[in-house]
Amino acid sequence: MIELFLANAPQQILDDLKLRIRNTRWTDEITGSGWSYGANLSYIKELADYWLNIFNWRQVEAEINSFPNFIADIDGHKIHFLHIKGKGKKSIPLIITHGWPGSFIEMMKLIPLLTNDTEFSFDLVIPSVIGFGFSEIITQQGCNSAFVADLWNKLMNELGYEKYGAQGGDIGAGISTWLSLNNPENVIGLHLNYIPGSYKPFLKKDEQLSEELKEFQQYVSKWSAEEGAYSKQQSSKPITLAFGLNDSPVGLCAWIVEKFNGWSDNKGQIENVFTKDELLANVTLYWITQTIHSSIRIYNENSERPLIFGEKDFVKLPVAFAKFPKELPTPPRSYIEKGFNIQRWTEMPAGGHFAAMEQPGLLAKDISNFFKGLD
Repeated sequence: MIELFLANAPQQILDDLKLRIRNTRWTDEITGSGWSYGANLSYIKELADYWLNIFNWRQVEAEINSFPNFIADIDGHKIHFLHIKGKGKKSIPLIITHGWPGSFIEMMKLIPLLTNDTEFSFDLVIPSVIGFGFSEIITQQGCNSAFVADLWNKLMNELGYEKYGAQGGDIGAGISTWLSLNNPENVIGLHLNYIPGSYKPFLKKDEQLSEELKEFQQYVSKWSAEEGAYSKQQSSKPITLAFGLNDSPVGLCAWIVEKFNGWSDNKGQIENVFTKDELLANVTLYWITQTIHSSIRIYNENSERPLIFGEKDFVKLPVAFAKFPKELPTPPRSYIEKGFNIQRWTEMPAGGHFAAMEQPGLLAKDISNFFKGLD
């Protein structure tokens, strides 16, 4: 069953949000430390003031509701998604999946770029991952990326799309990969802008690792020691973190915005790529839906079922990879090709982890060119 959906947060939630921001008990910081210890105190204070006095969630809702929104019941699970039909003479169904700490809002800049061309376009399906945004929160174990991928295939079939493309970054890359691995008869092509950190292709026992891969593994080890504490916490003890983040809007904001700063190609200034309204729209979505725990819990679920390929596992359908320069650690192409049928590889001139928000034009063009080639 599929029903129309409109975003409309209860006013008491928004009033309570402002009260909590106003009553924030601020921490101290090392003088002049900037972002080196995590979220920058002066910027988070600036953002909180904007959140309290200027930001308007109702305007965000109006933008969300300007697109067709739906809730689908798939296997008893409520899935929120946008569904925008393309205007092209040829229009390919494409499901685009976000990651953490993003949301479906992250993808909204792509919509006109991928649907408005009158010759070649896409029928876009942009869901909220289970436990994120307006989708259902599951309180039983097992909601990992493979589980979500199975729901996505059923959703696309329910919408009448037997054949479709898939695109994703971050957690969305893992979901889209599982979708392609398990449903090669349905997925016509896979476009990724991230390779999940747990990815391991099948290697023969006597296969030697290349020097390129050894250097990458050393880099990942260093990056994880300096930047990976969030992932360790979310993979192991997510609920302990969630008590604070679900209760303090400024705490939630700091946890999320620190990643938008650290993982984007912003040249040292976060607002070079994101406006305050864009940052706060995403954070406010997490706040009003109370999905910080359910969203970070997927790290724990995925740690129980990592993307480790068996001897017969290989994404045989055509795969494109868009490599943005400020992305999180990306394995060498030769290593990725051991598990993926890479047909297109694009070295992007700018952009980071949040490609759809940072460089929507570059990402949309690469997606279009890849699927045009398949057509």
